Amino acid sequence: MQVVDLRQLHSRSLEPLFHEEAEVWRNDLYWDYRPSQHLIRKFIDSHSLAGFAAFEGKRPVGYGFYVFEDQKGLIGGLFASPDFAQMETSKTLLLEMLDTLRETPFIERIEAQLMPFGSALDSVLAQQHFRLHRRQFMLLEFPANPSNKPSASQDGLRIEAWTDRCLEPCARLIQRAYTDHVDAQINDQYRSEHGAMKFLRNIVLLPGCGQFFPDASFIVRPGPGEKPIGMVLTSTVAPGVGHTTQICVLPGYQKNGLGRRLMEAALAALQQHGYRALSLTVTAINANAVRLYENLGFRTVKSFAAGVWEP
Repeated sequence: MQVVDLRQLHSRSLEPLFHEEAEVWRNDLYWDYRPSQHLIRKFIDSHSLAGFAAFEGKRPVGYGFYVFEDQKGLIGGLFASPDFAQMETSKTLLLEMLDTLRETPFIERIEAQLMPFGSALDSVLAQQHFRLHRRQFMLLEFPANPSNKPSASQDGLRIEAWTDRCLEPCARLIQRAYTDHVDAQINDQYRSEHGAMKFLRNIVLLPGCGQFFPDASFIVRPGPGEKPIGMVLTSTVAPGVGHTTQICVLPGYQKNGLGRRLMEAALAALQQHGYRALSLTVTAINANAVRLYENLGFRTVKSFAAGVWEP
Protein backbone atom coordinates (compact mmCIF):
# COMPACT_ATOMS: atom_id res chain seq x y z
CA MET A 1 0.00 0.00 0.00
CA GLN A 2 1.29 3.44 -0.98
CA VAL A 3 0.37 6.55 1.04
CA VAL A 4 0.36 9.88 -0.81
CA ASP A 5 -0.10 13.47 0.34
CA LEU A 6 -3.55 14.71 -0.78
CA ARG A 7 -1.98 17.94 -2.01
CA GLN A 8 -0.17 15.97 -4.72
CA LEU A 9 -3.41 14.58 -6.17
CA HIS A 10 -6.37 15.57 -8.31
CA SER A 11 -9.81 14.62 -7.06
CA ARG A 12 -10.40 12.52 -10.20
CA SER A 13 -7.98 9.94 -8.86
CA LEU A 14 -10.25 9.37 -5.82
CA GLU A 15 -13.56 9.19 -7.68
CA PRO A 16 -14.27 5.48 -6.93
CA LEU A 17 -13.83 6.20 -3.21
CA PHE A 18 -16.23 9.13 -3.31
CA HIS A 19 -18.96 6.91 -4.79
CA GLU A 20 -18.43 4.22 -2.13
CA GLU A 21 -18.32 6.77 0.66
CA ALA A 22 -21.56 8.43 -0.46
CA GLU A 23 -23.28 5.01 -0.46
CA VAL A 24 -22.16 4.31 3.12
CA TRP A 25 -23.47 7.68 4.38
CA ARG A 26 -26.76 7.21 2.52
CA ASN A 27 -27.38 3.62 3.62
CA ASP A 28 -26.14 3.81 7.21
CA LEU A 29 -26.98 7.37 8.23
CA TYR A 30 -29.68 8.56 5.76
CA TRP A 31 -27.26 11.35 4.86
CA ASP A 32 -26.49 12.75 1.40
CA TYR A 33 -22.75 13.30 1.66
CA ARG A 34 -22.31 14.51 -1.92
CA PRO A 35 -22.48 18.26 -1.13
CA SER A 36 -19.65 17.78 1.37
CA GLN A 37 -17.71 15.81 -1.23
CA HIS A 38 -18.16 18.69 -3.69
CA LEU A 39 -16.27 20.94 -1.26
CA ILE A 40 -13.67 18.25 -0.60
CA ARG A 41 -13.03 17.93 -4.36
CA LYS A 42 -12.70 21.69 -4.65
CA PHE A 43 -10.06 21.91 -1.92
CA ILE A 44 -8.16 18.86 -3.20
CA ASP A 45 -8.01 20.36 -6.69
CA SER A 46 -6.72 23.65 -5.28
CA HIS A 47 -4.01 21.62 -3.45
CA SER A 48 -5.06 23.19 -0.16
CA LEU A 49 -6.53 20.20 1.71
CA ALA A 50 -4.14 18.57 4.18
CA GLY A 51 -4.36 14.80 4.41
CA PHE A 52 -3.39 11.51 2.82
CA ALA A 53 -4.69 8.94 0.35
CA ALA A 54 -3.83 5.25 0.15
CA PHE A 55 -3.43 3.29 -3.10
CA GLU A 56 -3.07 -0.35 -4.04
CA GLY A 57 -1.38 -0.02 -7.39
CA LYS A 58 -3.46 2.59 -9.20
CA ARG A 59 -6.61 1.83 -7.21
CA PRO A 60 -7.48 4.34 -4.43
CA VAL A 61 -8.44 2.43 -1.29
CA GLY A 62 -8.76 5.19 1.30
CA TYR A 63 -8.33 8.87 2.12
CA GLY A 64 -8.45 11.17 5.11
CA PHE A 65 -8.06 14.88 5.73
CA TYR A 66 -7.65 17.30 8.59
CA VAL A 67 -8.07 21.02 9.14
CA PHE A 68 -6.62 23.60 11.50
CA GLU A 69 -8.60 25.90 13.76
CA ASP A 70 -6.37 28.23 15.77
CA GLN A 71 -4.24 25.89 17.93
CA LYS A 72 -6.48 22.89 17.24
CA GLY A 73 -6.41 20.15 14.64
CA LEU A 74 -9.64 18.46 13.52
CA ILE A 75 -9.82 15.12 11.73
CA GLY A 76 -12.32 16.24 9.10
CA GLY A 77 -12.95 12.94 7.36
CA LEU A 78 -11.69 9.39 6.94
CA PHE A 79 -12.89 6.67 4.59
CA ALA A 80 -11.49 3.35 3.38
CA SER A 81 -12.99 0.98 0.85
CA PRO A 82 -14.60 -2.14 2.33
CA ASP A 83 -13.38 -4.04 -0.76
CA PHE A 84 -9.80 -3.98 0.55
CA ALA A 85 -8.20 -4.24 4.00
CA GLN A 86 -10.48 -1.53 5.36
CA MET A 87 -9.32 -1.45 8.98
CA GLU A 88 -5.63 -1.67 8.09
CA THR A 89 -6.01 1.17 5.57
CA SER A 90 -8.03 3.28 8.00
CA LYS A 91 -5.53 2.79 10.80
CA THR A 92 -2.59 3.66 8.53
CA LEU A 93 -4.22 6.89 7.33
CA LEU A 94 -5.37 7.90 10.80
CA LEU A 95 -1.91 7.42 12.29
CA GLU A 96 -0.32 9.40 9.44
CA MET A 97 -2.66 12.31 10.13
CA LEU A 98 -2.16 12.17 13.90
CA ASP A 99 1.63 12.01 13.60
CA THR A 100 1.63 15.00 11.27
CA LEU A 101 -0.68 17.03 13.51
CA ARG A 102 1.35 16.31 16.63
CA GLU A 103 4.53 17.37 14.84
CA THR A 104 2.93 20.73 13.99
CA PRO A 105 4.46 23.22 16.49
CA PHE A 106 1.35 25.23 17.40
CA ILE A 107 -1.09 22.32 17.84
CA GLU A 108 -2.36 22.06 21.43
CA ARG A 109 -5.45 19.91 20.83
CA ILE A 110 -6.75 17.34 18.36
CA GLU A 111 -10.41 16.35 17.99
CA ALA A 112 -11.71 13.33 16.10
CA GLN A 113 -15.24 12.00 15.59
CA LEU A 114 -15.21 9.12 13.11
CA MET A 115 -18.96 8.59 13.00
CA PRO A 116 -19.26 6.29 9.93
CA PHE A 117 -16.78 3.83 11.47
CA GLY A 118 -18.76 3.35 14.65
CA SER A 119 -16.43 2.02 17.36
CA ALA A 120 -14.05 0.19 15.01
CA LEU A 121 -11.18 2.67 15.49
CA ASP A 122 -11.71 3.40 19.20
CA SER A 123 -8.78 1.21 20.23
CA VAL A 124 -6.47 3.10 17.86
CA LEU A 125 -7.47 6.44 19.36
CA ALA A 126 -7.12 5.06 22.90
CA GLN A 127 -3.61 3.80 22.12
CA GLN A 128 -2.80 7.30 20.88
CA HIS A 129 -3.81 8.70 24.30
CA PHE A 130 -7.13 10.21 23.24
CA ARG A 131 -9.87 10.68 25.83
CA LEU A 132 -12.94 8.96 24.40
CA HIS A 133 -16.54 10.04 24.96
CA ARG A 134 -19.23 7.63 23.78
CA ARG A 135 -21.69 9.22 21.33
CA GLN A 136 -24.91 7.92 19.76
CA PHE A 137 -26.26 8.65 16.30
CA MET A 138 -30.04 8.43 16.65
CA LEU A 139 -32.78 8.37 14.02
CA LEU A 140 -36.53 8.93 14.07
CA GLU A 141 -38.53 7.86 11.01
CA PHE A 142 -41.86 9.69 10.85
CA PRO A 143 -45.12 7.73 10.67
CA ALA A 144 -47.19 7.84 7.48
CA ASN A 145 -49.90 9.85 9.25
CA PRO A 146 -48.07 12.36 11.46
CA SER A 147 -49.81 13.38 14.66
CA ASN A 148 -46.95 15.17 16.38
CA LYS A 149 -48.15 18.45 17.92
CA PRO A 150 -46.10 20.70 20.18
CA SER A 151 -47.05 20.55 23.86
CA ALA A 152 -49.12 23.48 25.06
CA SER A 153 -47.26 26.13 27.04
CA GLN A 154 -48.60 26.96 30.49
CA ASP A 155 -45.61 28.86 31.84
CA GLY A 156 -45.55 31.94 29.63
CA LEU A 157 -42.44 30.83 27.74
CA ARG A 158 -42.57 31.81 24.08
CA ILE A 159 -41.30 29.57 21.26
CA GLU A 160 -40.38 31.75 18.29
CA ALA A 161 -39.09 31.12 14.79
CA TRP A 162 -35.37 31.49 14.21
CA THR A 163 -33.98 34.64 12.59
CA ASP A 164 -30.32 35.50 11.96
CA ARG A 165 -30.68 38.30 14.52
CA CYS A 166 -30.53 35.46 17.07
CA LEU A 167 -26.89 34.65 16.29
CA GLU A 168 -25.23 36.82 18.93
CA PRO A 169 -27.60 36.13 21.86
CA CYS A 170 -27.61 32.41 20.99
CA ALA A 171 -23.81 32.34 21.07
CA ARG A 172 -24.06 33.57 24.67
CA LEU A 173 -26.78 30.98 25.31
CA ILE A 174 -24.54 28.13 24.11
CA GLN A 175 -21.61 29.28 26.25
CA ARG A 176 -23.81 29.47 29.35
CA ALA A 177 -25.75 26.26 28.66
CA TYR A 178 -22.60 24.15 28.26
CA THR A 179 -20.67 25.43 31.27
CA ASP A 180 -19.44 22.29 33.12
CA HIS A 181 -21.17 20.09 30.50
CA VAL A 182 -19.42 17.05 29.01
CA ASP A 183 -20.02 18.36 25.48
CA ALA A 184 -17.76 21.33 26.24
CA GLN A 185 -14.96 18.80 26.78
CA ILE A 186 -15.68 17.33 23.35
CA ASN A 187 -16.09 20.65 21.48
CA ASP A 188 -14.09 23.48 22.99
CA GLN A 189 -16.00 26.04 20.89
CA TYR A 190 -18.77 25.78 23.48
CA ARG A 191 -16.52 27.25 26.15
CA SER A 192 -16.58 30.87 24.93
CA GLU A 193 -18.94 33.24 23.16
CA HIS A 194 -16.35 33.70 20.40
CA GLY A 195 -16.11 29.95 19.84
CA ALA A 196 -19.87 29.50 20.02
CA MET A 197 -20.33 32.22 17.39
CA LYS A 198 -17.94 30.38 15.07
CA PHE A 199 -19.91 27.19 15.66
CA LEU A 200 -23.22 28.92 14.90
CA ARG A 201 -21.92 30.59 11.76
CA ASN A 202 -20.68 27.24 10.49
CA ILE A 203 -24.12 25.73 11.10
CA VAL A 204 -26.35 28.61 10.00
CA LEU A 205 -24.41 30.54 7.35
CA LEU A 206 -22.06 27.88 5.94
CA PRO A 207 -22.69 24.26 4.84
CA GLY A 208 -21.03 22.93 7.99
CA CYS A 209 -23.63 20.27 8.66
CA GLY A 210 -26.08 20.03 5.79
CA GLN A 211 -28.19 22.98 4.64
CA PHE A 212 -29.61 25.04 7.50
CA PHE A 213 -33.43 24.84 7.63
CA PRO A 214 -34.79 27.90 9.49
CA ASP A 215 -38.42 26.75 9.21
CA ALA A 216 -37.68 23.95 11.69
CA SER A 217 -35.41 26.02 13.97
CA PHE A 218 -36.71 27.82 17.05
CA ILE A 219 -35.72 29.82 20.11
CA VAL A 220 -37.47 30.24 23.47
CA ARG A 221 -37.78 33.51 25.37
CA PRO A 222 -39.20 33.93 28.89
CA GLY A 223 -41.04 37.04 27.67
CA PRO A 224 -41.27 39.47 24.72
CA GLY A 225 -37.89 40.92 23.79
CA GLU A 226 -36.00 39.00 26.47
CA LYS A 227 -32.86 37.00 25.77
CA PRO A 228 -33.32 33.40 24.57
CA ILE A 229 -33.11 30.67 27.18
CA GLY A 230 -33.29 27.72 24.78
CA MET A 231 -33.05 26.83 21.10
CA VAL A 232 -33.18 24.04 18.57
CA LEU A 233 -31.48 24.25 15.16
CA THR A 234 -32.23 21.94 12.23
CA SER A 235 -30.50 21.29 8.91
CA THR A 236 -31.42 19.28 5.84
CA VAL A 237 -28.93 16.46 5.19
CA ALA A 238 -30.80 14.61 2.43
CA PRO A 239 -34.10 15.08 0.60
CA GLY A 240 -36.78 14.69 3.27
CA VAL A 241 -34.25 14.09 6.07
CA GLY A 242 -33.40 16.61 8.79
CA HIS A 243 -30.66 16.67 11.40
CA THR A 244 -30.75 18.43 14.77
CA THR A 245 -27.50 20.38 14.78
CA GLN A 246 -28.00 22.02 18.17
CA ILE A 247 -30.45 21.92 21.07
CA CYS A 248 -29.77 23.52 24.43
CA VAL A 249 -31.58 25.05 27.37
CA LEU A 250 -30.15 27.19 30.15
CA PRO A 251 -29.56 25.11 33.31
CA GLY A 252 -32.12 27.05 35.36
CA TYR A 253 -34.87 26.12 32.89
CA GLN A 254 -33.96 22.47 32.41
CA LYS A 255 -35.98 19.45 33.61
CA ASN A 256 -39.33 21.17 33.03
CA GLY A 257 -40.12 19.80 29.57
CA LEU A 258 -38.73 22.72 27.57
CA GLY A 259 -36.31 20.53 25.62
CA ARG A 260 -39.18 18.26 24.65
CA ARG A 261 -41.30 21.20 23.51
CA LEU A 262 -38.46 22.47 21.31
CA MET A 263 -37.99 19.04 19.74
CA GLU A 264 -41.74 18.69 19.19
CA ALA A 265 -41.84 22.10 17.48
CA ALA A 266 -39.02 21.04 15.13
CA LEU A 267 -40.65 17.67 14.44
CA ALA A 268 -44.02 19.25 13.67
CA ALA A 269 -42.42 21.75 11.30
CA LEU A 270 -40.49 19.03 9.47
CA GLN A 271 -43.59 16.89 9.05
CA GLN A 272 -45.54 19.88 7.74
CA HIS A 273 -42.86 20.28 5.07
CA GLY A 274 -43.07 16.63 4.06
CA TYR A 275 -39.91 15.35 5.72
CA ARG A 276 -39.70 11.65 6.51
CA ALA A 277 -36.94 11.41 9.15
CA LEU A 278 -34.82 13.32 11.65
CA SER A 279 -31.42 12.36 13.03
CA LEU A 280 -29.23 13.70 15.82
CA THR A 281 -26.15 12.87 17.86
CA VAL A 282 -25.96 12.82 21.65
CA THR A 283 -23.29 12.01 24.21
CA ALA A 284 -24.25 8.73 25.88
CA ILE A 285 -23.46 9.92 29.41
CA ASN A 286 -26.12 12.63 28.99
CA ALA A 287 -28.80 10.21 30.19
CA ASN A 288 -31.63 12.75 30.43
CA ALA A 289 -31.20 13.76 26.80
CA VAL A 290 -30.98 10.15 25.63
CA ARG A 291 -34.15 9.32 27.55
CA LEU A 292 -35.96 12.31 25.98
CA TYR A 293 -35.04 11.22 22.45
CA GLU A 294 -36.00 7.62 23.10
CA ASN A 295 -39.38 8.76 24.47
CA LEU A 296 -39.90 10.73 21.26
CA GLY A 297 -39.27 7.54 19.25
CA PHE A 298 -35.61 7.91 18.27
CA ARG A 299 -33.50 4.76 18.03
CA THR A 300 -29.71 4.45 18.09
CA VAL A 301 -28.36 3.31 14.73
CA LYS A 302 -24.65 3.95 15.31
CA SER A 303 -22.43 4.26 18.37
CA PHE A 304 -19.09 6.03 18.02
CA ALA A 305 -16.50 7.89 20.06
CA ALA A 306 -15.62 11.55 20.19
CA GLY A 307 -11.89 11.61 20.83
CA VAL A 308 -9.84 14.45 22.28
CA TRP A 309 -6.04 14.58 22.51
CA GLU A 310 -4.12 17.21 24.45
CA PRO A 311 -0.39 17.02 25.22
